[in-house]
Amino acid sequence: MVPLMSLWLPILLSAVAVFVASSLVHMALGYHKTDYARVPDEDRAMEALRSHDLAPGDYLMPYANSGADMKDPGFLAKLNAGPRVVMTVLPRGMTPMAGLLGKWFVFNLIVSLFAAYLASRVLAAGTPYLTVFRVAGTIVFAGYGLGVWPQAIWFGKSTTATVKSTFDGFLYAIVSGGVFGWLWPSV
Repeated sequence: MVPLMSLWLPILLSAVAVFVASSLVHMALGYHKTDYARVPDEDRAMEALRSHDLAPGDYLMPYANSGADMKDPGFLAKLNAGPRVVMTVLPRGMTPMAGLLGKWFVFNLIVSLFAAYLASRVLAAGTPYLTVFRVAGTIVFAGYGLGVWPQAIWFGKSTTATVKSTFDGFLYAIVSGGVFGWLWPSV
């Protein structure tokens, strides 16, 4: 076992490395640009939604409040007529990127902390680079790459977008595993 506090540098640097890698993925590579499609007649659709003054949050259409409501003929008619929608409404105006990037970095720290914790429990000081890389990288992949699948399973997120996000998790696992392997305490 390795004391968790001795891993503060790999935790921090792996979070920074993932932050940089994710910035490159989203700004330079651009393969996530097709994750969302434009709604036909966007202006009219936005005006229709705007007239309801929806608060930011998650919405489902058609909506059933209970199992009994799901058997209601009116609900079933709406369900069959479609469209079925899972929708997140964001606050109006420009997205406050500084706050979101700050939250993303904190999440990166949390994933790195979990990777460090578990690796520190199962690996000893002096463990070879490749073993540390595999263990830490696998934990990091679980945090970034597997966590996106429930959105595809339960809420209809496209499989293509989900696979791309899973690939991102694989890249972040390689970066983080490399940092942990490089900075793992020696004997």
